Amino acid sequence: MFMDGGRRVLDQETAKPQKLGATLLRFWQYFRHYWLGLIAVLVFVGTAAWGSIMLPELIGEAVDCYIFPQDPAACQFTTVQAAWLVNAPESFGERLAGVGTLTLALLGVIVLNAVMTGLAFHTMRWCGQNVIRALQRDLFAHIHRLSLGFYSRNEAGDVMSRVTNDIDTLQQTFSFALLQVLLGTVTVTWVVVRMLQTNVPYALLSLSILPVMMLTTSYFSSQARKAFRRARREIGNVNADLQENIAGARELQAFNREEEAIANFQQANDANRRANVQAALFTSALSPVLEALGYVSLGIVVVIGGLALLGEISFIAPDSVTIGIVFAFIVFVQRAVQPIQQIALLWTNVQSGIAGGERIFSFLDTPVDITDKPNAITMPPIRGDVVFDNVRAEYVAGEPVLKDVSFEVKAGQMVAFVGPTGAGKTSVINLIPRFYDVTQGAVRIDGYDVRDVTRASLRSQIGIVLQDTFLFSASVMDNIRYGRIDATDEEVIAAAQMVAAHDFIMRLPNGYQTILGERGSGLSQGQRQLIAIARVALMNPNILILDEATSSVDTRTERVIQAAFEKLLAGRTSFVIAHRLSTIRNADQVFMLKAGEIVESGTHETLLAKRGQYYSLYMSQFSETVVQV
Repeated sequence: MFMDGGRRVLDQETAKPQKLGATLLRFWQYFRHYWLGLIAVLVFVGTAAWGSIMLPELIGEAVDCYIFPQDPAACQFTTVQAAWLVNAPESFGERLAGVGTLTLALLGVIVLNAVMTGLAFHTMRWCGQNVIRALQRDLFAHIHRLSLGFYSRNEAGDVMSRVTNDIDTLQQTFSFALLQVLLGTVTVTWVVVRMLQTNVPYALLSLSILPVMMLTTSYFSSQARKAFRRARREIGNVNADLQENIAGARELQAFNREEEAIANFQQANDANRRANVQAALFTSALSPVLEALGYVSLGIVVVIGGLALLGEISFIAPDSVTIGIVFAFIVFVQRAVQPIQQIALLWTNVQSGIAGGERIFSFLDTPVDITDKPNAITMPPIRGDVVFDNVRAEYVAGEPVLKDVSFEVKAGQMVAFVGPTGAGKTSVINLIPRFYDVTQGAVRIDGYDVRDVTRASLRSQIGIVLQDTFLFSASVMDNIRYGRIDATDEEVIAAAQMVAAHDFIMRLPNGYQTILGERGSGLSQGQRQLIAIARVALMNPNILILDEATSSVDTRTERVIQAAFEKLLAGRTSFVIAHRLSTIRNADQVFMLKAGEIVESGTHETLLAKRGQYYSLYMSQFSETVVQV
């Protein structure tokens, strides 16, 4: 991860794997469920590679046995030839028949090679897609197991980008690159072995250019990797600029900054173009360089072979090289050079895929800090007695956000938390449904420490309405039903009627079946809040938490929402964070927090009578209201 102009950009696609053995072992944990498919892939790859080396051997057979017939003893080029192919031809017709037979064999090998290669890619893609599906399932599940503390330390966009980009890299690796590299490696190895088995001196000279090709590949690949890393950073900057400017379009126009934004984006776009051109330079140069070296290798085969046939090379016996062998070596070298070119172009992708898997497994290994105890019990139906017993909480070790907070709430009471920004109000209510764990002390509901019960049984009985309401891109009906998935349409409508949301919902184009935009776009803030309240009403929780749920709406809408809350709060233990102190006059208890400590507590009237910090805060709001009027 890089810092660039204050922006965090992930370095994804071209990083080398750092823990190759451990990462491959983790991959095996997923692939082992498809071991039969992997065995089939190996069989298909081996057969396809065998077909690749059979082509030059059959060509050599045709040349030595039928086109330029040799002594029958010399007509033994292939290791799998049938006995009826090695009979010395005595007439043109026999030679023609032999060539025809070998031509059919060549066509058969070509078809077999194509079929085996296709089956290998299809089977590997099937195995790979199943592994990708399992990884995505585990990633999605892990994302939802991580606590809010994780997301307070890490940006959700960064997590999403990392996961999607690394999964995309694995898709490319499993679908094509990995198998192509494997097939190429097996083919090259088999070609080299067969050439050495045929004629060691001739093979060594013919393959002398391979080390140069490998060194060239290593150099160009390393340079391309660095260039792609820069390109990745720059495209991250472009995407970040684009997202920021789209999100801030209103501010850009309000402050007349369009031209400046265009210039800044153009600068980032130019840097991205330069980085990608440089990356393309190395990748595009590698293929022609390897192709040129391949032609050099072919030249060596032809020249050395010709000189050997003429007896001009003393260290290669003249009778050990035939015209068929020279033809076969020409095809052998071609068969070796092509996979090397493919491996060179795809190796970076394979490395990137393995490194992507490494980052995915690293994310999956991120500890889940809020978990159920092994012996956690199911929370019985909640009455609503809540106790904070000397609670201390920290988001960062050594930096407490709550210090020795203690209070008791009786079932059915409404309590309010007030105080300046950063006082710890939200931290208090986050401990009740156990979004965070206490560092010291305990939070108890009906005598049960919230750490001793399962999270699901606890949270299913606690309803929460936040200031920033989140609605899904789904119908109004489905958004309300999110509070209780098994609710009927009639129960959803009843919940909406209870909180006075039914009338405005029916005025929507399709009523309850109206599809909402992202985060409920198209609705007012008050309408979104009413849908969120209806969702909680449908849930029918025993404890209710309201986090500044009316601070972003106008006075008229606030009255509507307050009326909905009065119906919802009846008979329930409720915790309210209030920005407008006028909304908590009826609270049974009010806690004034400052710097993570309760500095005052009591009812609204008793706190005003004390003329302390709560009084000062209330009067400052009252004065602001008078001035505004």
